[in-house]
Amino acid sequence: MNIRTFSFIIFCALLLSSCKTTKNIAQTPPLPEVNSKTEITVRTESVKPIDETERTMYGFYVIIGSFRSVENARRECTSLVNEGFTPVILENENGLFRISVGGYDEENAARAKISGIRAAYENHRDVWLLIRK
Repeated sequence: MNIRTFSFIIFCALLLSSCKTTKNIAQTPPLPEVNSKTEITVRTESVKPIDETERTMYGFYVIIGSFRSVENARRECTSLVNEGFTPVILENENGLFRISVGGYDEENAARAKISGIRAAYENHRDVWLLIRK
């Protein structure tokens, strides 16, 4: 066998070994679609009510709005009262004002309130859960 034939055989062997395999590889199943109606944002923060008459502290709050200015938060509270909510303004450790429309000792009760708000109020679908530190 001459060098040219030997080189050709080696070249073909390398070429064939570098081809993609034709084996059926098990594919991972596609991820399920996320239903935005059930997905709830959860954050953990230290909060305190800005109104001194509000003394009861809960472990879980349903947050319907967040503002940098207390004046804007108060303005939004007026709107929320007109929609039938009983809002409370909470201030977090970073100086943000969270508007809560429900405080609960049980997480499931807070999640149920969030689901109810999302079902009844199209404009409040971004309501989320705050867990108090």
